[in-house]
Amino acid sequence: MKIFGVTGWKNSGKTTLMERLVATFADSGYRVATVKHAHHSFDVDQPGSDSFRHRAAGAFETVVVSSRRWALMHELREGEDEPALSEILAKLSPCDLVLVEGFKNEPHPKIECRRLEARDRTPLAGTVTGIVAVASDHPVTDLLPAFDLDDTEAIASFIAAYLHLKSTL
Repeated sequence: MKIFGVTGWKNSGKTTLMERLVATFADSGYRVATVKHAHHSFDVDQPGSDSFRHRAAGAFETVVVSSRRWALMHELREGEDEPALSEILAKLSPCDLVLVEGFKNEPHPKIECRRLEARDRTPLAGTVTGIVAVASDHPVTDLLPAFDLDDTEAIASFIAAYLHLKSTL
């Protein structure tokens, strides 16, 4: 399984770049999975739905299945640590590429997003393990490969070459 990450500070363009990269790789025939780390509580279920009611009643895992998709929700109990990226990756179906948003302290290769509008603009490269390139909306002077944040094709080509993916881009 080939893994590549997108990291950066809040409002640095991570999600937009992820969305574009997923579309670029998927349109090129790659089977792409994504993993997103959230720093806050979130819910993918709607209050009042049957599955929400199952979880609220105490189910530690709930699976919702339809003819179009299925989802597994796992509740972390008080004091239980969030799973490591490796544990999440082990649960994924086989694919060509996993794009990871966040998980900046994990060792996989990643590109750092930088925007002038970001809340924090302190470079992560050099302090965060695995950053191999930078995508920015302004000039950068890092010694790493640098890309315009909007040049999705160039970034995708870099990722494909870095991971030795069969080139269909």
